[in-house]
Amino acid sequence: MWYLLSANTTFAFTHADTLRGSNGRGRSWWDVQKYDLDVRFDTARRAVNGMVIMEFSIVGNIVDSMQIDLQEPMVLDSAKLVTDVDSTYQSSEPGNISVTTLSTSVIMDIPVEREGNVCWLKFPFKQVIADRKPNRQYVWLFYHGSPRKAVNPPWDGGFSWRTDSMGKPWIAVSCQGLGASVWWPCKDAQWDEPDSGMSVCYTVPKGLTAVGNGRLMGPLLTDKNKWRWNIKNPINNYDVSFYIGDYVHWSDTIMGEKGKLGLDYWVLRQNEQRARKQFAVVPQMLHCFEYWMGPYPFYEDGYKLVDAPYLGMEHQSAVAYGNGYQMGYLGYDRTGTGIGMNFDYIIIHESGHEWFGNNVTAKDMADNWVHEGITTYSESLFEECLTNKEKGQAYCRGEWRNIRNDKPIIGPYGVNEEGSGDMYDKGAAIMHMIRQLTNDDEKFRQMLRGLGKEFYHQTVTTQQVEAYIAAHTGLDLKAFFDQYLRTADIPVLEYSIKHKQLRYRFSNVVPGFTLPITAKAGQHAATLQPTTEWQTMKWTKGYDIKFSKDFLIDTK
Repeated sequence: MWYLLSANTTFAFTHADTLRGSNGRGRSWWDVQKYDLDVRFDTARRAVNGMVIMEFSIVGNIVDSMQIDLQEPMVLDSAKLVTDVDSTYQSSEPGNISVTTLSTSVIMDIPVEREGNVCWLKFPFKQVIADRKPNRQYVWLFYHGSPRKAVNPPWDGGFSWRTDSMGKPWIAVSCQGLGASVWWPCKDAQWDEPDSGMSVCYTVPKGLTAVGNGRLMGPLLTDKNKWRWNIKNPINNYDVSFYIGDYVHWSDTIMGEKGKLGLDYWVLRQNEQRARKQFAVVPQMLHCFEYWMGPYPFYEDGYKLVDAPYLGMEHQSAVAYGNGYQMGYLGYDRTGTGIGMNFDYIIIHESGHEWFGNNVTAKDMADNWVHEGITTYSESLFEECLTNKEKGQAYCRGEWRNIRNDKPIIGPYGVNEEGSGDMYDKGAAIMHMIRQLTNDDEKFRQMLRGLGKEFYHQTVTTQQVEAYIAAHTGLDLKAFFDQYLRTADIPVLEYSIKHKQLRYRFSNVVPGFTLPITAKAGQHAATLQPTTEWQTMKWTKGYDIKFSKDFLIDTK
């Protein structure tokens, strides 16, 4: 997802921020294994009601409460601890859910205490769970409400209750940053993905289709328009999504690095012809990304591209598309080079997130440069596949004009807060510069592929990613990462030429920072290794000197 924060913004974090962003006592003792989400959509009332069966395991010292996130004004009606999940439920009105028990044994109705956007499940977990012995546990969560309406999706997200050009309902959700708890109860934390995947079931008005993540298990029941999707792989909460509308569908396959990969396209009926033309780039894109970043990470769940009533989002195996069937970013070139009009930005960028963001996921939002920076760099890799290396690199350098240097890329930890929006373009610059420093495209490519393999379906810290890159390239990158990730300062190369001597140094840098900078005058070139100390070298080629364009620095 693409968004910007206002420059020089300051935040005062609250207890609610800490509850949301940290692994506190109500979260740390349990780990989500699987979610089963069943939701009914009331389009007339713009409301939902449903249930979540959450399977979890014990990973720490059990305490007397469990933190479940569900943002106001949504209501958690009840919670139950059960022995298994062989059950069904029925509902005719939001908040009026009855359980039909098949072979389920309800151990206990769990008291719920509300604290803002947190619902505390309060009962003697330690005593009850310890007595039962098995490590796998199940909690049923029944809820209803009218989810927050999206103000400016996907940046200021929530539910988009729209109608298409034919006047039919067109509904979707976007909630990165805002959180999945805006519409369903969960452990709303990037670091805890359901290890065994997830199933989702959406009941919608007749005549409409409900598209979800993963594989379609088929419309269910003859008297209701119920759509069930199964997700085999771990998935981060904000990726869990739905698209409701008058959709048409077609499918395709490609032979990828792990065999046959299913491709599915779901678009509004009136958009089919435009979509078939615009989406034809997908096979080429996926082959390109597999070459550079390794096998598509979700073969079991397939790849989908879905018409959405907002610009786009990287929803895992169900990528949201809303770029108006035009090239560039909403029809213009973010790079100012003209190269950005060679492809549809949203298809390429949001699909690139399948590798970084969805496969490799930052534990804390503060480290979301791992998602956005590497994915933004993947755009230039696609341009390289499309045309050549020179244009791919020119595209990346063109994006640097959008960098604002307002604050560090890495944000504050433990409060559900990202750093600077520069994580996109400066993050891409970081990857571009590492490629220059490596000076070996095959080693760089294997490093990118290795990141996806080493951290396959995992949540990570920036320290893990930094350490892997440094180890694989053999470069000392500590000061480099500190400079570009942890400060908002751009290195300044200061220089002067006098008496046939070139005098130079870096300022505005962290201790130990250096880069190999090429200095050129006419046909003459020399490599400098500036530090914070003044250095000199013989220079007889005049005053018209140019420095490397492939490093993000200023000169003076």
